[in-house]
Amino acid sequence: MTSREIPDRNLGLDLARVTETAAMAAARWQGRGDKEAADQAAVDGMRAHLGTIDLDGVVVIGEGEKDEAPMLHNGEHVGSGHGQPVDVAVDPVDGTTLTANGMPGALAVLAVSERGTMFSPGSLVYMDKIAVGPVAAGMIDLEAPVERNLRRVAKAKGEDVNDLTVIILDRPRNQAYIDAVRAAGARIRLIRDGDVSAAIATARPDSGIDMLLGIGGSPEGVLAAAALRCMGGEIQARLWPRDESEVEYAAENGYDLKAIMETRDLVGGTNVSFAATGVTDGEFLRGVDFHGDGAVTHSVMMRSKTGSVRYMDAYHNLRRLRQVSAVDYG
Repeated sequence: MTSREIPDRNLGLDLARVTETAAMAAARWQGRGDKEAADQAAVDGMRAHLGTIDLDGVVVIGEGEKDEAPMLHNGEHVGSGHGQPVDVAVDPVDGTTLTANGMPGALAVLAVSERGTMFSPGSLVYMDKIAVGPVAAGMIDLEAPVERNLRRVAKAKGEDVNDLTVIILDRPRNQAYIDAVRAAGARIRLIRDGDVSAAIATARPDSGIDMLLGIGGSPEGVLAAAALRCMGGEIQARLWPRDESEVEYAAENGYDLKAIMETRDLVGGTNVSFAATGVTDGEFLRGVDFHGDGAVTHSVMMRSKTGSVRYMDAYHNLRRLRQVSAVDYG
């Protein structure tokens, strides 16, 4: 007989409660034009709630390198310190500009995996990335021409290249990718921000997105890898230095700028957990709905060990929360 494990504890609900707190704090700043205030509110909320969870966490992907935040920085210890030792990746708001401008697609995001299994890019905050969902996993190659990747993904999905939609961050640095996709005949969806949500979209059959392509954030790449580990998708990435000082930093700190990192290079281990809560309305998750003394949040929880993906709507009584919580819910 095959030995089977007794189901162990799933951190998903604990993590979702953290992302709910961050999302509610940030959502108060929706459309108010201040992305720093939105981000700081989410950081404060996420850090306060993380401290209540029984885990011994070290932040590997945090706010410090890219956003110069004083809290949730790389190397910070989070959690109660009494639980399992884990690496932690956070993005209190993936899409601060989206939130500040009242635009769709912003998320509060958190992932954990066993200690020592998450890639830390340090000060190298950008990556060249390609990602697909489970149907096309194993068919992509970051070093291959864009047209070849599109043909292979189309073949895996039983479609033509002109049926595919590629999601790309709308940045000048990605213009070559945009031109190559257009030349190949595939469709494009350009986004202002939020490439964690964009990578997840490739693994959702109802999203209409077949591939993510282009240069985006390194922290977002690791968070996307955590989600795709749970969903069966694939991401490949290569560090992208912005200038000569980052090339020198990479050489001094042992980063190989030519190496192609695959999903498990970015997030290894066997028990990866991922949670996200919508800040603003998006195709993946709805944003926070406020009404009087209440709020409704919309979250997802994933786990690589079991492949489970759970969606959750939560109804919050803000009057009661203000009486018992140290977090400012506005």
